[in-house]
Amino acid sequence: MYQYIIIALLASVFACKPADQKQEEKATAPIIQTAQVDTVGKIEKTEAEWKATLTPEQYHVLREKGTDAPFKGEFTYTKDKGTYKCAACGNPLFTSDMKFESECGWPSFDKELAGDRIKTVTDTSFGMVRTEILCARCGSHLGHLFDDGPTLTGKRYCVNSTSLDFKKEKK
Repeated sequence: MYQYIIIALLASVFACKPADQKQEEKATAPIIQTAQVDTVGKIEKTEAEWKATLTPEQYHVLREKGTDAPFKGEFTYTKDKGTYKCAACGNPLFTSDMKFESECGWPSFDKELAGDRIKTVTDTSFGMVRTEILCARCGSHLGHLFDDGPTLTGKRYCVNSTSLDFKKEKK
């Protein structure tokens, strides 16, 4: 009996959001529209063609919806200035100015580049309901989008390092 009460109390605690200034700022932050698929420049390959062009690790993450080990990805702690692109097709997705330290184990961004570069779909795998992010150009799996970011957008694009290439900004 007591375990049900404790569970109900915990559920109510996690469901409530504090009314602090950061929450108020998020509520008034501009809404970033999630991109729709842009068929212009769309890349379509067979899975055999993807296997021939990607490393086995890239193929697993990008095409089979795999996940990098947390805190191990190449770009998790990168602070260099530049642009993050889809590792499968080179589609520019994020800039270093959009990146923030989320301490979740994967590179995190608070918004995407404009121009319909990312497509979202509902992901119900593993008994959860999440928003999966895909490259709108080639359909490759990038990671997931969450509404718990600490910046004004309130968004956290949680991206696998393996699904990214990085073009360092020239000085």
